Amino acid sequence: MILHNVCPGSAALKQSQPELFKCPACASEVEIWTDEAFRPCPSCGKDVFRTGVQSCLEWCRLAEECVGEEKYKQYGQMKAALRKQALIKAMEDYFDDDKKRIEHAKQVIGYAEMILAKEEADPNVVLAAAVLHDIGIKNAEKKYSSSSAKYQELEGPPVARSILAKLEYPDDFITEVCDIIGHHHHPQPEETLNFKVLYDADLLVNTEAANANTNSGPGANPTFFTRTAAELGRADYSPHGPCQQK
Repeated sequence: MILHNVCPGSAALKQSQPELFKCPACASEVEIWTDEAFRPCPSCGKDVFRTGVQSCLEWCRLAEECVGEEKYKQYGQMKAALRKQALIKAMEDYFDDDKKRIEHAKQVIGYAEMILAKEEADPNVVLAAAVLHDIGIKNAEKKYSSSSAKYQELEGPPVARSILAKLEYPDDFITEVCDIIGHHHHPQPEETLNFKVLYDADLLVNTEAANANTNSGPGANPTFFTRTAAELGRADYSPHGPCQQK
């Protein structure tokens, strides 16, 4: 007989309680409830994320039955938000004071999330690739004095693999993310939807930057893999991607 009402792993989600966390920006205490991933600091406004969330809900086959469909979904969303934040933190730490690279990654994340809202790709894979897609630039510039695509793609996967391994992602997940990073500027004849969403999100950001720097003429008008990205960019769409532009 399973006593769901006394399961310690689900108690904090079933009956949410406040916990105190210190804001990393101003050291103020922030109250975050046990069913929340983060809350903005009331003193400085910076989002403060909870840490160290582990629960039997991640492995128990009766987890959804135990807490109910809504709470189980809510827990999944909380964990996804925390994973995303951990990846962003690792990327920021790696790039250090390179605000340009950090801001570009965050813009790509934003577009990736917009595309994911309408495209049925794996959000975990896509967002990990979005956060880390340009992670090879630092070593490319150090080794080759160049940030060209081929050097980004060469140097990116080893760094991404190290970061993802430290965050305890499974091997097959790491392999897919690193494969995307390893050719994210060069689509192959057959690509996964996960790749297409990342490619389109990056292309949207790069196209915006290119058009902003164009003093005359219409600027860049790329072809996207996904209809959602094409609508966001008001550009051409082909399910086969940029290799078959008109």
